[in-house]
Amino acid sequence: MKKFYYLKNVTTLTLDKEKCKGCGMCMTVCPHGVFELIKGKAEIIDRDACMECGACALNCPFTAIGVKSG
Repeated sequence: MKKFYYLKNVTTLTLDKEKCKGCGMCMTVCPHGVFELIKGKAEIIDRDACMECGACALNCPFTAIGVKSG
């Protein structure tokens, strides 16, 4: 699968690992595979692939993810 990248090191994506419960919803809704579950918690594995659509933040039931979409 080809990865698409936008501008490097400019995304507003944040992840609060203390709030994350490892449900995996971010992985399910992210169209670019930015997240992985590692040791039961979400990790941002490819920050520069984030297009700031906001799907992860809107679907995180624990408000562990933040992004300024648009």
